[in-house]
Amino acid sequence: MTKRAINFSAGPAILPLSVLEEARRDLVDYQGTGMSVMEMSHRSPAYDEIHLGAVATLRRLLQAEDEHDILFLQGGASLQFSMVPMNLMFQARRADYVDTGAWSAKAIAEAGKVGEVRIAGSSREESYTRIPRQNELDLDPSADYIHITTNNTIYGTEWDYIPETGSVPLVADVSSDIMSKPIDMTRFGLIYAGAQKNLGPAGVSLVVIRKDVQDRAPKTIGSMLRYRTHAEKGSLYNTPACWAIYIVGLVARWVEGQGGLDSMQRANEEKAGFIYDILDQEAFYRGTARRESRSLMNIPFRLPTEELERRFVAEASAEGMTNLKGHRSVGGIRASIYNAMPRSGVETLVAFMQEFERKHG
Repeated sequence: MTKRAINFSAGPAILPLSVLEEARRDLVDYQGTGMSVMEMSHRSPAYDEIHLGAVATLRRLLQAEDEHDILFLQGGASLQFSMVPMNLMFQARRADYVDTGAWSAKAIAEAGKVGEVRIAGSSREESYTRIPRQNELDLDPSADYIHITTNNTIYGTEWDYIPETGSVPLVADVSSDIMSKPIDMTRFGLIYAGAQKNLGPAGVSLVVIRKDVQDRAPKTIGSMLRYRTHAEKGSLYNTPACWAIYIVGLVARWVEGQGGLDSMQRANEEKAGFIYDILDQEAFYRGTARRESRSLMNIPFRLPTEELERRFVAEASAEGMTNLKGHRSVGGIRASIYNAMPRSGVETLVAFMQEFERKHG
């Protein structure tokens, strides 16, 4: 096996090596069936075990009780930008959105095609460098739902609290920090996540939705776009993304094996702390997110000049560290350190940062 890169990609992102090795063993012949998971019927007993096992493990990790359905859908989080308002924006015909970055802005644009969107809070004027606090939110108690994006990959900000929304269902795009720390599902009507950051490969999306929230959907929308359709059929209304779901199940079992979400949070805080300790010196490197809103998953920072940033990316790549270039819309450097990023990978980056500053600072 060739040496693996230390992959700091924001997504599709690094997967646990043990998961990849298990998937490689099952790729051609899944547990003696003579078939790959990609070849077997999604109605077969073998796949049924994979599918239900993944659901059960996620339910345990997320502590999602019986009032929530766990769905595997397709179309990525981007489809959920439309499915959420189509299913939930039905009574008042309006919803509150908190604008904290590029992905929340995209969700706002799609919801605006279905009904009225109120911006209940925003950090746009501050270049999305922080998360608005509870006392800054202007929430409508008669809104159909309130939507937040819990982690913002481009700007490196993350909600460190769950906003109080009263009786209004809280909806969250948790694509880039799901399973990185415990989550209180009793506070949410619906969460959704594209898998390719912290759950598995691209091709499947996770939706966890409260049963009473599903009942709000009008029956006039297409069957494939109704959450109730997929909940009633156990995410088997159409052919699911079988291989991607199989990998999600392996990743979920890996997280359990690491000690669950409490252990994940401790490990993620430690890894992020190594990098933030350097940024907090505010000398050669400069973090872009406010300290009170900093993400544990995505850490963007700047160097004194763009030329030094280009050199940083090139020299890091030569040392086996890939995908450190910041998002094209903001530039700079970005280290994405999801659950599967080992501590040793972060330590290698930190040592490189220290040596790079010594040479060029």
